[in-house]
Amino acid sequence: MLVVDDEPAIVTLLQYNLEQADYQVVTAIDGEQALNLALHEKFDVILLDLMLPKMDGVEVTKRLRQEKISTPIIMITAKTSEFDTVFGLELGADDYITKPFSPREVIARMKAVMRRYRDDQPQENVTRRNDHRLRVGDLTIDQDKFRVMRGQQQIDLTPKEFELLLFFAKRPGKVWSREQLLEGVWGFDYSGQTRMVDIHVSHLREKIELDPKHPVLLKTVRGFGYTFEVPS
Repeated sequence: MLVVDDEPAIVTLLQYNLEQADYQVVTAIDGEQALNLALHEKFDVILLDLMLPKMDGVEVTKRLRQEKISTPIIMITAKTSEFDTVFGLELGADDYITKPFSPREVIARMKAVMRRYRDDQPQENVTRRNDHRLRVGDLTIDQDKFRVMRGQQQIDLTPKEFELLLFFAKRPGKVWSREQLLEGVWGFDYSGQTRMVDIHVSHLREKIELDPKHPVLLKTVRGFGYTFEVPS
């Protein structure tokens, strides 16, 4: 785990509790240091403060996604305005948590974002099963390699976007409320945070729809939620 915060007390609190939960922790105190570590080392999750010296958390997230680093990112922020959280999520963060927080909540959020995320490289002494692929219209979803293709072109998704797409693709035609999607995809009690679903759906549409303003796959059902339709 990479923990990034410029407040020593918060770094100490998180590092202690994460290590007590048997996680290995690396820490950073500014954005430039965090970016350098994340580019050159592999982490399961990055806990990233929004307000950092040298480079803020939004810019770190933006740079990592530009470099195709798909490590799940949980943004930590003292700000609670919708603009801050929406902006961070739209750039590729997978979740956010606001200060003050409890270590148990942080660990629960970490487990949620890692729940279906797996490294696409085979591990030593592990024999992988044959790839499992779903065909959805002109999209191919590779569940083993966590990859989505349109023809020969790869569509780059964040781990949460991939998880959301896979959730929909396995259940075509069903209408899902925002609350059901929170429970089914995020795997944690996010009561009242349905805006998070709208953000990720919008971001996913931008990547998988040929015309996001007129979606043919991921559609809105007004007054209910969203549905995923497979073209005939």
